[in-house]
Amino acid sequence: MSDSEEYRVVLNDEEQYSVWRTDRPLPAGWHAEGTTGSRQECLDHIGRVWTDMRPLSLRRHLASTGG
Repeated sequence: MSDSEEYRVVLNDEEQYSVWRTDRPLPAGWHAEGTTGSRQECLDHIGRVWTDMRPLSLRRHLASTGG
């Protein structure tokens, strides 16, 4: 793995984040979030924006039940 490889931040329908190399097609169920850079830059971005790691469906369920 080279330091010059570029990555993108990807997001799935449950609002879970990951990094994916820009030279590879995105896996099914994931879409580009808009951030690209080195792997570490992408991980740093995820660390800033992904503050609640619970899946979206669980957050919605808890919100609807008052939990």
